[in-house]
Amino acid sequence: MNRCPITYQLCGATKYAEIGLRSLSRSLKELKDLPFTAQEQRREAAIRMHRMSIQGVQPKLSAVLDTRNSTFKIVEEKGKYIIKPQSDVFEQLPENEDVTMRMAKVVGIEVPLHGMLYSKDGSLSYFIKRFDRIGRNRKLPVEDFAQLSGKNRDAKYDFSIEKMIGLIDKFCTFPVLEKRKFFRRLLFSFLVGNEDMHIKNFSLITRNNKVEFSPAYDLLNSTLAMNGAVEESALPLAGKRNNFKRADLIDYLGGERLELNKLDMAKIEKAFSNSLSEWHNLLKNSFLTASNKAAYIALVEERTQRLGLDTSFHLE
Repeated sequence: MNRCPITYQLCGATKYAEIGLRSLSRSLKELKDLPFTAQEQRREAAIRMHRMSIQGVQPKLSAVLDTRNSTFKIVEEKGKYIIKPQSDVFEQLPENEDVTMRMAKVVGIEVPLHGMLYSKDGSLSYFIKRFDRIGRNRKLPVEDFAQLSGKNRDAKYDFSIEKMIGLIDKFCTFPVLEKRKFFRRLLFSFLVGNEDMHIKNFSLITRNNKVEFSPAYDLLNSTLAMNGAVEESALPLAGKRNNFKRADLIDYLGGERLELNKLDMAKIEKAFSNSLSEWHNLLKNSFLTASNKAAYIALVEERTQRLGLDTSFHLE
């Protein structure tokens, strides 16, 4: 029996569950395979990268949903979706990013509509809806922390978590609320092995007359993707990027630097503890290989124990 790559629900002999298709469009009855192989998608991304607004190390394509023809259409401008194909270097990046984004949503982190779709060679590509596009042509103001700090792309690792807190105070409409979000995202990144959260992977968006954190993006277990990682954080905290413990992430970051009260921190910790069993189910039903599922769960378990979260987490 097939499992829908948009919802993870069992869907019989069809490729997608009806609810998954309806999440894209109420009028969508089927979704045809993307008419490119993974290799062709990477080639198209390389050809188009200088003519599109989306950039980054991982190959990306801009797309719109063509409901009349039941397919995603690759475009160079006014795209509403970003598509990421399989990498020719790292294993299962679409499957990794998709399940990690789902885990983020479970713990209360805002994420855009996302999922996976089949390509003509049977491979899965990851898609995510752009959160800076609303209506037909309106674009919401979004600036990542590299732009806010005056850093260029090449200096995206040349910063610290403490300096990011200063930018939250400077630019956000309600800094205390955004510091809670920041704390949640940093704890999440640690727990799932997301070691590549540099300053271009955090952004502020202006919407509803306030400046706040944008929905999360580019969340994945980079330790799993790279078959191990040298450091636990792309950015230093208290001068260190490795061997983080509860005293670093809870006491120092949450209490001393973000100045969150104990009740707020306790609520966030509880949200993580309560989410771990659902994380387990998501990983179990994900499209990762059995070995990658086991490695992902083992990493979460080790880091959960390091932070002293009160929930057991085991692969069944």
